[in-house]
Amino acid sequence: ETLRRIVSTLANKNGEIHNFIDLLNHRIKNIQINSSNAISELDEEFEGLYSILDEMKGTMANTIQQEEARKIQALQDQLSQCRDALESSEELLELAAQSLDIEESGKFLKVENIEQDYFTMAPAFRISLKPEVSDSMTHLMVDFTLERHMLQAVKFLPVPKAPEIDLAACLVADNCITVSWRMPEEDSRIDHFVLEYRKTNFDGLLRVKDEQRWELIDYIKATEYTLSGLKFDTKYMNLRVQACNKAVAGEYSDPVTLETKAFVFNLDGTSSHLNLKVEDTYVEWDPTGGKGQEKVKVKENKSRSGVSSPKRTSIVGRSSVRGSRDRFTGESYTVLGDTAVESGQHYWEVRAQKDCKSYSVGVTYRNLGKFDQLGKTNSSWCIHINNWLQTTFSAKHNNKTKTLEIPIPDRIGVYCDFDGGQLTFYNANSKELLYTFRTKFTQPLLPGFMIWCGGLTVSTGLQVPSAVKTLQKSESGLSCSTSSLNNIA
Repeated sequence: ETLRRIVSTLANKNGEIHNFIDLLNHRIKNIQINSSNAISELDEEFEGLYSILDEMKGTMANTIQQEEARKIQALQDQLSQCRDALESSEELLELAAQSLDIEESGKFLKVENIEQDYFTMAPAFRISLKPEVSDSMTHLMVDFTLERHMLQAVKFLPVPKAPEIDLAACLVADNCITVSWRMPEEDSRIDHFVLEYRKTNFDGLLRVKDEQRWELIDYIKATEYTLSGLKFDTKYMNLRVQACNKAVAGEYSDPVTLETKAFVFNLDGTSSHLNLKVEDTYVEWDPTGGKGQEKVKVKENKSRSGVSSPKRTSIVGRSSVRGSRDRFTGESYTVLGDTAVESGQHYWEVRAQKDCKSYSVGVTYRNLGKFDQLGKTNSSWCIHINNWLQTTFSAKHNNKTKTLEIPIPDRIGVYCDFDGGQLTFYNANSKELLYTFRTKFTQPLLPGFMIWCGGLTVSTGLQVPSAVKTLQKSESGLSCSTSSLNNIA
């Protein structure tokens, strides 16, 4: 026995080591992928910087070129004016020299009086000999000292630390999970959080193999998030959180596993009444009992030449399976769940089609007879809705009926407290109490459904709603609604 225990422990340890090796290989692969992604992002950032610098360089160079063109144009205009003035002065000087060569005083005085004003108005006397613009371009110089220091100071952003999930503040209720976390220290650069979750049937260390992929909720601004509308078809939920700043995400928090056990079952189509068509969590009344479908298939096979034998074999196989469905017969249009309630508190919901003529929802022991109907035996409990001719709503047990003078909801919630000996029905929308059976359950219970003319959809994997739990604690509220309970239970 000692050796067996050692061998068993060693085998379990080997399994853990294999899982850990898979985890390490998975992490190595992720490091390589993430490193490549980081280099690509770095290239993109630097390309962005280069693009910005090239654009700024072009804009500044264009400004310098425009300033150069403006100054050169101004100086060229001034140079042209100087040349024109110089040319005019040379002509005047030549004219003055000719005037000075005149020897007759009378003629000289006449010429001198004419040209004196002309000489004094010469352009050379009016032109400015100071350049209009400076040749300096220092006003367009750029000091890159600060920017150079800033660029030299560029480093990798500090990676946010991993958040810490506050397990005590996490809550599982009403088909929702509220996750709460905090940072180990204040970090003003955090922009948002990322929450990842996945369903699992394993409690403890995370596994790489045989696990569902992580589902992601991104851009969470608060330090709390509620996952709503869940179906708890597994026993646990793995959760982890990471913090992100503007450019980088930190490490994930240590994952936590929250228990999300719920009662999950399908309808047992292999043992239902022949006139019921069953698919997982949906049942529909079929007056032909599947015979009409089989006749069509037989005609199709006969009309085809060279039909292979597997087709004929499959029809026979289906007929034999159909023939074995003798669990219920007669007017007991019943189908049971495939999983029994043996302990604990469980909840499921049922929605009927609007054209349903008659249906029952409840529980039963396994010994329900093939001709028995729900609520007409001492081992079954149900509420019954009849829409045929006139509408009636009642609770049934041991062939006794209690009429319920309340509106019929379109969705019914069923709460079963096996250990507490309580079966309660609710309006699933408002959580209003419909009826309660109290008894001591002595055998495992199977969910039971009866349907005639219409269909039922069953929702399983649901948490017991908080409103239902509150009503269970209110004994006074229950007693008011179950005054005649002892007469039926």
